[in-house]
Amino acid sequence: MPFVTRKSLLTLSILSGVALVAAAGFVWSGVYNIGADDTHTRPVYSALQALRERSIEVRANKLQRPADLSDPARIRQGAGNYNAMCTGCHLGPGMKDTELSKGLYPAPPNLSKETIDAGKAFWVIKHGIKASGMPAWGKSMEDEYIWNMAAFLQALPKLTPEQYQALVASSGGHSHGGGESEGHAHAEGGEDHHDEGDANAEGEEHDAMAGMPMDESKPHSHPPGTPPHDDAPKDMKAPSGEVHIHADGKKHVHDAPAPATAKPAAADPHAGMDMPETAPASDGHDHQH
Repeated sequence: MPFVTRKSLLTLSILSGVALVAAAGFVWSGVYNIGADDTHTRPVYSALQALRERSIEVRANKLQRPADLSDPARIRQGAGNYNAMCTGCHLGPGMKDTELSKGLYPAPPNLSKETIDAGKAFWVIKHGIKASGMPAWGKSMEDEYIWNMAAFLQALPKLTPEQYQALVASSGGHSHGGGESEGHAHAEGGEDHHDEGDANAEGEEHDAMAGMPMDESKPHSHPPGTPPHDDAPKDMKAPSGEVHIHADGKKHVHDAPAPATAKPAAADPHAGMDMPETAPASDGHDHQH
């Protein structure tokens, strides 16, 4: 009697179909909470962890590792990129947890406290990890710079906060041959200027015109906060008449009506003539002086 019969195959097919339908129903129901603030069940977490570790290990074992990963120049160059690109999640010596490191799940490892194999570190930095928050930096970094970061990670757990800061300061900063983001850091207590895009744009445009001859008759903008002032030169004669601006920005001046002139006072015909004094009229009384 054969071990596999037509009946057993049919039974197995039916059970597989039922399992697939059940799995699809479970996914479609939305009953499983995918939120990062609700941890996986132990079986799900264990399965995902095994999947991740085996996937990375198999691929990392195929890499050709540089022989000079202990070169101080590699370690120094990798320090600057790690400080700029990785500390938000993986921290550094003496650093406290950040909003990112506390909010991600699975929690990113604190690489200042554990050593990661250089080959695995290279593969993860280059390719990232799906649904974990770990980006694929290989889209903007050449392999040589990624190996420098992997070399730095071998030394990182041995560094004190002071040694780490000194190494970063001597590293050349965020530099990996192009593709670096344009963001910039502020000193402690500094103001954040990222919400001032429009104001800065107007200010830069105004500053760029400084020192150039300007046609003051044309309207121009000023950055917010500019106090009220008159842009016309002091020696410029103001146009007479009424001025208005058309929709195309051009000015037009209407001639003002001539002001009404006052009539000159009538000339006195006796002006300049010697006139005899007139004796006062007699009132009929004899006055003695």
